[in-house]
Amino acid sequence: MKRKRKFSKYKQGIYKPSDNQKYKGHSNPRYLSSWELKFFRWCDSNPSVIEWSSESVIIPYINPLDGKAHRYMVDNKIILREGAKITKYLIEIKPFKQTRKPTTHGNKKKSTMIYESVEYVRNQAKWNAAKKWCDKHGYKFQILTERELFR
Repeated sequence: MKRKRKFSKYKQGIYKPSDNQKYKGHSNPRYLSSWELKFFRWCDSNPSVIEWSSESVIIPYINPLDGKAHRYMVDNKIILREGAKITKYLIEIKPFKQTRKPTTHGNKKKSTMIYESVEYVRNQAKWNAAKKWCDKHGYKFQILTERELFR
């Protein structure tokens, strides 16, 4: 019997930058959602973006739930011309809902609440480590949600 392949509900693929001078990755970047694809296109076409890469910065962090060291691959790194100033950013792309503490409401399953709580704690540990890394290396850390990407 042949198994059915599971397909992701998210748009995924390999992005081919049109400006190879700006993209500084080792190979063409992989997007895991339409939001990441939109951001890649913005980086590629925006004249204020001097340089960009995807998953090129890896930051160690301790997960408070297991006490172990893990590696956080930040979604994007960009260098941006903002007027006369050059600013370096690490960018994480997440749904707004995942940037807030999970809430219990109505008929949310217990397993969903546990999953959301674990993800929230893990993301907070990652983002705190990223902020410290940015302070040390002269970058700004920014989380982009649908609120910023689609306004």
